[in-house]
Amino acid sequence: MNIKKIMAIAKQQGVKTAKLSKAEIIRGIQKAEGNFDCYGSSVSGFCDQTDCLWREDCLNLK
Repeated sequence: MNIKKIMAIAKQQGVKTAKLSKAEIIRGIQKAEGNFDCYGSSVSGFCDQTDCLWREDCLNLK
């Protein structure tokens, strides 16, 4: 997902984005939504959060 779309989602969720990396912004959005703030922390490409909006992007980080 591109950064403009991520920033728009962050704004909707009330997540402050100044001086944060893409990963930090996504984790902030995850927390604001009441989800695990786990973006980028999968071990060996395994993630059990199958309904996560960020899953595909996250798993492609490795």
